[in-house]
Amino acid sequence: MERRLVAAIACRNQGSRLYGKPLQNLDVDSGVRILDNILNCLQTIPCIDEVVLGISTGIENEVFKYLAQDRGLKYVIGDEHDVLSRLVECGKLANATDIFRVTSESPFLFYEPVEELWKQHIEKGLDATFLDEIIDGTGFEIMSQSALEISHDRGNERHRSEHCSLYIRENKSDFKISKIICPNALNRKDLRLTVDNPEDLVVCRILFKTFQEEAPRFSIQKMIDYLDSRKDLRDLIAPFTEIGYSTMSR
Repeated sequence: MERRLVAAIACRNQGSRLYGKPLQNLDVDSGVRILDNILNCLQTIPCIDEVVLGISTGIENEVFKYLAQDRGLKYVIGDEHDVLSRLVECGKLANATDIFRVTSESPFLFYEPVEELWKQHIEKGLDATFLDEIIDGTGFEIMSQSALEISHDRGNERHRSEHCSLYIRENKSDFKISKIICPNALNRKDLRLTVDNPEDLVVCRILFKTFQEEAPRFSIQKMIDYLDSRKDLRDLIAPFTEIGYSTMSR
């Protein structure tokens, strides 16, 4: 059977530190939001057959339905806390054999290796491909639809949370997994390119403005070089790097 890769993005507006993260403007003047740039980038990657939004229940999340409709995207509505179930339902709706997993608050994807890693994923018959040890917010995961369904059936509440690959990672012997370690230059735990806090948003807005001619496919290395020249921006996000990396699935 031909494998079909579908990007599933779990969306919700709730957030204790910064409300409505996916819909925060990266560029206030042009109205380009975080989720806009994610979607724009995904739609430039040939191996991704479709993008589906997994929207949390609640009136505050209705806006994501309208966004999906405006962009001609399919969507599902599901439990706020059972993020894994939303990804599974996204896959079912789009007849996916595999899910491409990115988060809705991380605007800058390390897109360059996606095509090659998907090719290897198919050739090796993998259940999961993890791009790890990379700046928080720029990585991705590819997981088979069947592996996600098994994770939801056999896992507990912890595995069904936003850490959607946790069951697979904790039960490696049950799955065929490839864990990709990025070049050292991209393994910078003193930096982060995801938006959980107002300070993160400040930094991402400046990066978007600085490199806006590249949108939606940004060079992560150029962003690293720029941040290395801007201690003021590094200092803004420094308080959040340790906790951010400590809660990432590994």
